[in-house]
Amino acid sequence: MKLTVKIISLTLLGWGAFFQNSTLAQVAEPFAYPSEGQTPEQQQQDHAACYTWARQQTGISPSNVSPQTIAQSSGRSGVMRGAARGSLLGVVGGAISRDNNVGQGAAVGAGIGALAGLMRQVDEDRSVDQVAAQVNAEEQQRLQRFYQAWTACMEGRGYSVR
Repeated sequence: MKLTVKIISLTLLGWGAFFQNSTLAQVAEPFAYPSEGQTPEQQQQDHAACYTWARQQTGISPSNVSPQTIAQSSGRSGVMRGAARGSLLGVVGGAISRDNNVGQGAAVGAGIGALAGLMRQVDEDRSVDQVAAQVNAEEQQRLQRFYQAWTACMEGRGYSVR
């Protein structure tokens, strides 16, 4: 009984770690170095002017681009619902068995139900992740266009941009 519960617990922990959501990458903001001796005040003015110009040219602003457009779900609710359902089925199965071991039936049922709930949640998370990845990729392209415009403007004003 204890070995069965340990195996089920380790399996659930392994699945949870394997399918844990990751954050999506972001486009790195470029840096501008004043290569013609511009003062910090002049650099600040040039940065603001180029920011405005790039926003007008591309129609976007980095301050309006979210780092992760669609929130990733945690996956816990599916696991807990599955464990609860499995536990109830396990209680019934344990009561019917010839050993009449309700506790063991509930533990095994909870583990199996939790695993089934986790697998269902992983499928749901994958579809959400696919939509989030597509939206994020589109945002990344728009953000990259903005930084290209900003870079062109800053280079035109005598800055080295990387």
